[in-house]
Amino acid sequence: MDILEALDEGKRLSEEDCYKLYDLDLQVLGFYANKKRLKLHGKKVYFNCNRHINPTNMCVDTCAFCAFSAHRHNPNPYHLTHEEILKIVDDTVTRGTKEIHIVSAHNKKGGWEWYFEIFRKIKDKYPHLHIKAMTAAEINFIAKSFFDGDYSAVIDKMLEYGVDSMPGGGAEIFDEKVRNELCASKVSSDNWLKIHGLWHQKGKQSNATMLFGHIESRENRIDHMLRLRKQQDISKGFNAFIPLVWQKDNSFLKDLKPLGSIEILKTIAIARLVLDNISHIKAYWATLGLNLAMVAQEYGADDLDGTIEKENIQSAGGAKSANGITLQDFIDNIKTSNLIPIERDSLYNEIKEY
Repeated sequence: MDILEALDEGKRLSEEDCYKLYDLDLQVLGFYANKKRLKLHGKKVYFNCNRHINPTNMCVDTCAFCAFSAHRHNPNPYHLTHEEILKIVDDTVTRGTKEIHIVSAHNKKGGWEWYFEIFRKIKDKYPHLHIKAMTAAEINFIAKSFFDGDYSAVIDKMLEYGVDSMPGGGAEIFDEKVRNELCASKVSSDNWLKIHGLWHQKGKQSNATMLFGHIESRENRIDHMLRLRKQQDISKGFNAFIPLVWQKDNSFLKDLKPLGSIEILKTIAIARLVLDNISHIKAYWATLGLNLAMVAQEYGADDLDGTIEKENIQSAGGAKSANGITLQDFIDNIKTSNLIPIERDSLYNEIKEY
């Protein structure tokens, strides 16, 4: 079957056809991606009121793309206490935050208890808050450091201490040759997928990400999406895919030109067409900028992420996301685009239409 015929009929694309998608014109990809997006979500644009907290930037791993880790180009190492984290939570709750998103570096200081006890403290004080925490990379690090490599034991601890869903970080690019150059000491691609599969077996949901725009090829991106599609067929727990645009400032990857808007929009549209079994495609404004994230809503994306309030990881690499974005800015930008602002919870239950 011709690839355009498959797209017209809304059928699942073969792996062979998926690798041909980048050959199509941006407007052709946008047409079919937007058609799929409208079928799934109409003109709704989702976002949530969330607060990102990054408890430490002291990391044992040395990922070439990272500007956040303190032992690279970041001269300001820090390690928050639980009291400092709770103070942040106390403050953000007053502004209606509903999700606490906690992603940390890989640091043995304090043992596994330092990672998990803060979740219980937040839940004890604010049982209504949704805790999204522990990337597969963090789980891999904690399992190897403290649990004899037992991923299931770490996941059981997450559930015991109050984690509600998993973020998608640490996926980067699944191709192992590329991964060896980017993050050789981090969780492998197979184990990233295995960890999310184990989490899904518990009836829990997670995000999936892909970091692109560095040394990977277009074929690497398609391979990455196809591996996610295969995993989703099995475990059915990914609620969103987040293509993250790599931020080049302060990294150890040199002489790389940033991607242009056309390549970024093509990748988002292709994600919508390939990942037919993942409901939501997120245009993460923290790496795209809000303007391009809004354009992406017409190229297959249906979500912007959230207000964030404070962001350390992407902003360390040059993104203009350090201080988050206001709820009103989300609403105004979505309405101006003739789309419908929908505040959601972390699992995509609709809270309010503006």
